[in-house]
Order: sequence, then C-alpha cells, then structure tokens
Amino acid sequence: MCSRYDLTSPPEAVRAHFAYADRPNFPARYNVAPTQAIPVVCLDETGARRFRLMRWGLLPAFVKDPKTFPTLINARSEGVLNKPSFRHAVRRRRCLVPANGFYEWTGPKGKRRPFHIRPQPPRLIAFAGLYEYWQDPQGGEIDTATILTCAANRTVSGLHDRMPVVVEPEHYDDWLDVTRVSAEEALAMIGPADDDLFETLELHPKINDSRKDEPGIQEPLQPLQTSLL
Repeated sequence: MCSRYDLTSPPEAVRAHFAYADRPNFPARYNVAPTQAIPVVCLDETGARRFRLMRWGLLPAFVKDPKTFPTLINARSEGVLNKPSFRHAVRRRRCLVPANGFYEWTGPKGKRRPFHIRPQPPRLIAFAGLYEYWQDPQGGEIDTATILTCAANRTVSGLHDRMPVVVEPEHYDDWLDVTRVSAEEALAMIGPADDDLFETLELHPKINDSRKDEPGIQEPLQPLQTSLL
C-alpha cells in the first residue's frame, strides 16, 4: 500500500539522479496525497527520459466519468497483466516515480500511529509506476499515474502487508523501455525491496492531515522511536 509519500530532494538532485533533460523547478513535497500532481519520469517517442507532472490516480481510457470511477493510486504488481485498468499501461506506459520515502499507519481505528519509511542512509529512490492519458468528451487530456505495490518485506510487514515496488537504478532503463523489454520481463525483475533498504520512524500525528505539506510535518514522535520492530 502507498497512499502518501514524500519527495524532498532538490530539483537538480532529482534531475541528476534520473538523467532527464528537462529542468523543472518544483518545491519539496513532504506529504504527497492522492489526486495531486506528482513528478514522474518516462520515455518520450525518441527514447529520451523526460520529467512529467501527472495526476496521482490512474484513469484508464475506457472511463466515461472520473467522478464515478475509483481512484487507482496503487496497482498490485502481481495482477496488472490481467486487470483491464492496467494491462495496456504495463505494456505501453511504464514510468518511475521519484521519492525519498513513504508513510504507513498501524493500530486500531481512531488510534492509528503514523510511520515514515525511508531509505537508510537517506537517498532518492524510484517507485515503479504506470501511466495513462485520459481524454474527456470535450477533448481535454489528463495525464494520470499509479504506483505498483508488492508484498511487504520484513521491515515493512510489521506496519502493512503491502509496500510500493522500488526499482533499483540498474533496472531503470529496462523498466522504462516498453519497446525493448516486455511487460512479462519487466515484472519478473521487480519485487519486495531488500530488508535492509528502509528504516521506520514513528511520526507526530500531525502527518495525518493530508492538507499539511511543510518541513515540520515529518517531526518524529517524542521520545524518538526509530523502529516498530
């Protein structure tokens, strides 16, 4: 599951890591939420990497009214080849979603405890994503994306049984290149992240408010608790 994440690295650091030609100037995002515009990296028609902003929540081309269609912020990687909403995108429109970590909650309803799950040491990572172009009856086009999930690794499983798929840098080219690498081959190379990739940090409950997106939103719960496990 991935319903909230962060991207706090400077634009030039993101550009250097993902090697795209564009020079976007975007703010640090501490609390990215569904339906918001998110940065993604994809290939253009020449095969070059490009930076794009897309709505988080994939809309397949067959959707008539987005208001009556569920918000597809996640797609289970094990089933995308068989799901009408994703099977075209996984063959023709794969992307990377830059991130510095993601959030998860655990505990009973009303007393949910938020955790920041982040690489240790801190660094940029990429979630596996899919995207689609949706066109309204008037011809307006919306670029939309979803984040793939897989079974949780040992670090995350104490919080949730699913986690976003992390694509390692050596697999960026293969994941993005839908012409050279089939969907079956691309899916075969992804899975749960190594157990030692992430650390978990319990946060102050103010992260629960998806409307808040500022540096202090990642304040640790005091006293500091670095891991649930």
